[in-house]
Amino acid sequence: MQPHGHAGPDVAALDGLTVVLVGIAWECAHAAPPEVSFPQTRLLLVLDRLGRVPSSQLAAAMGVNASSVTRLADRLEALGHVARGRSPGNRSVVTLEVTGTGHEIVARLLDRRQAALGALLDKLPPSQRQAAGEAARQLVQAAATIPALGPAAL
Repeated sequence: MQPHGHAGPDVAALDGLTVVLVGIAWECAHAAPPEVSFPQTRLLLVLDRLGRVPSSQLAAAMGVNASSVTRLADRLEALGHVARGRSPGNRSVVTLEVTGTGHEIVARLLDRRQAALGALLDKLPPSQRQAAGEAARQLVQAAATIPALGPAAL
């Protein structure tokens, strides 16, 4: 792979890895029922990780505006995958949480994604597999320190 522009070989390598990981995430999103779109699947993943939260907090975690969350949640609620509620401390605050069927979708997706990632790692010798895991942990920690890159489930 040729580096693009002024990117060095390390950036080019990460760019190539991004293509592989996005491909895995995209493929694994097909574990969701066909009536659940990719953005709705992402909402389920983020919400499952956060637990019951105000919709505004979910929007912030996803890096989208509140109206986008409302539209996505409307359809997921109609399908029975998300439930709306009210905050006990402030009844005007709408909360969202994943239902049992929503948790099942998330579990299928994560199982499929972990199997795909495991198969990828199985192509490496044990020492390189361990080094890849450590590098991934360090990159995730570094991303958490950059607000625009912070952890948002996919």
